[in-house]
Amino acid sequence: MAKKNCRVGVDIGGTFTDVALELDGEMHSTKVLTDYTAPERAIIKGVSNILESLGLSFADIDELIHGTTLATNALIERRGAKTAFVTTAGFRDVLEMRTENRFEQYDLNITLPSALIDRADRYVIKERTDVHGDVLINIDEAELAKLVETIAAGEYESVAVGFLHSYVNGANERLVRDALQKRLPAVSVSISSEVSPQIREFERFNTVCANAYVKPIIKSYLDRLVDTLRAQGATCPVFMIHSGGGIISVETAAEFPVRLVESGPAGGAIFAADFARKYDIENVLSFDMGGTTAKICLIEQQVPKTAKTFEVARTYRFKKGSGMPISIPVVEMVEIGAGGGSIASVDVMKQIRVGPHSAASEPGPACYGRGGDQPTVTDANLVLGKLDPANFAGGSILLSTDNAMTAIDREIGSKLNLDAKAAAFGICEMVDENMSNAGRVHAVESGKNIGDYTMITFGGGGPLHAARLCEKMGVTSFLVPPGAGVGSAIGFLRAPFGYEAVRSAFVRLSTFNADAVNKVVRDMVSEAEGFVKTGMSDLTPEVECTAYMRYSGQGWDIPVHLTQFEFSPSDVDSLKVQFEEAYTRFFGRPIDGLDIEIVSWSVKASTPLPPIQKLAWTAEQRKVNAPVSRPVFDASSSQFLEAGIFDRETLKAGDCVYGPAVIAERETSTLVTKPFKAIVQVDGCLLITRQ
Repeated sequence: MAKKNCRVGVDIGGTFTDVALELDGEMHSTKVLTDYTAPERAIIKGVSNILESLGLSFADIDELIHGTTLATNALIERRGAKTAFVTTAGFRDVLEMRTENRFEQYDLNITLPSALIDRADRYVIKERTDVHGDVLINIDEAELAKLVETIAAGEYESVAVGFLHSYVNGANERLVRDALQKRLPAVSVSISSEVSPQIREFERFNTVCANAYVKPIIKSYLDRLVDTLRAQGATCPVFMIHSGGGIISVETAAEFPVRLVESGPAGGAIFAADFARKYDIENVLSFDMGGTTAKICLIEQQVPKTAKTFEVARTYRFKKGSGMPISIPVVEMVEIGAGGGSIASVDVMKQIRVGPHSAASEPGPACYGRGGDQPTVTDANLVLGKLDPANFAGGSILLSTDNAMTAIDREIGSKLNLDAKAAAFGICEMVDENMSNAGRVHAVESGKNIGDYTMITFGGGGPLHAARLCEKMGVTSFLVPPGAGVGSAIGFLRAPFGYEAVRSAFVRLSTFNADAVNKVVRDMVSEAEGFVKTGMSDLTPEVECTAYMRYSGQGWDIPVHLTQFEFSPSDVDSLKVQFEEAYTRFFGRPIDGLDIEIVSWSVKASTPLPPIQKLAWTAEQRKVNAPVSRPVFDASSSQFLEAGIFDRETLKAGDCVYGPAVIAERETSTLVTKPFKAIVQVDGCLLITRQ
């Protein structure tokens, strides 16, 4: 009997752990509640459930790809290792001083987020490297030895090292690292010249501190995961998805765990981009709503937008600037605390608020009957008839409508003089408005009209809220792919092996030094290809180069995708033209008479994506009548309507379902509101359009 190809994708979320197993092209999936005390247990449980149903064992798995929110949660909840930070004398308080930007201009009592590393745990040493990489002050050996002993006495688990201008020359950082590792071999050390060799010391220092802060925790978890899989009989390689949307080895992930901060959401963006390629959709709005958060990403020309910095753990109404800046390559998206487990409350202004706090998996929403007593979005959806209490998560979790109504009435309804159903409607409207507003703002910040996009939605809660979001945002159609409930885990199986190296190397076009630039780019190509080949040595990676450019005097730069990797002095005119074209796309016109600067470089190496079979849209062929129905609240008409209930597995290509209706499957349910209709496509996708 021929050996079957078996690949597994696992996404650990704040509420559920999603597992997708692909066996010779056929997808099997499940959801299990996340285990916070030992996350690997949920992975073993979920994978075991699928393997047993297929008559397979862990030894039959050929590859396992994993994404996790553990690094993100550790940063948000400040549950990292005891960490010290070593920096250049005079710069001890950079983490505290932040930048001059105020994320809330008119708040006189503004509270800035606290630094990740307390001042008492920040140490300095006399050293200095200038902006060109020349060492002006060498490190004194006696002072270094004294510093190492001080850190040893502090009993730290991890140390971050960040010096001024070390992104150009990291020699002094490496010297300190070597001294620490020689004296304290059990302590992990992270240096900024390797973790994030980019300009802007606040962002760079913060990134290396974040890497050091989560490194012992993530390494311990990854070691336990691999050992547990081996104990179950698995011999397959284990890979991790990173925040930029590529796959890296477990060893690389353990060394640079800060790159895992947005790994789960990145898988979702890849999942949406895969269907954008299949249906040849140019502009896609990816909408992923899970148990804890909702993520929105713009996908243009079938490629998710990326950035070289982002923020985690925003503390002030999700305002930009109020979080922790991380300078690593990332799929660019907006993320808000609006998931199925997000807790609803009433503020002092008698307004309903939803999130950012979540009931998560422990204790979970009130309707789970696991000890939770706070009203959540899931509770509201249940009260409004959108969920079947006997068929949630394939029937593995029985929901209590009474518990949900009690929690909503106590915490919301009684405070606003509303009955439980009206309060539930208020909860859903608030969370839908929060998400649609985030989508509109994200599109405007990118200079786009959100109404021109097609939404692709997934996650346990995405298909349930997508129709109402489209009504609010003016989007006319959305797509619900097969396996949408575990979309991020499936996206892991579609991701390439990839790594992006980002490095600051300042150069002006008026004084362009081709030899120096070529050396920087060649080193970055070697670095990126090296990481890719550790995971997939038999494939030749594709390489992309991006320059981050600006006019002299500007504070920020824009990405310019280049068509070359080797440069000569004669390429200055070409670089200028490419920058002006990109600048015009962003701002409408170029600026005459100013010199142009390249601030940073990015080189991305990745394995080629497999060829994809393009699909044509399937038109409506027959209207399907529902075998059963139940009352479901329809927001567009502000009343309960009798909605048809359909099993997605029974629908065939060309079938058309008119709203109001609920199309149920094991991991999620799709709500088709009254203004929409759903047409089943040839691959099982649901194309839902405004009637």
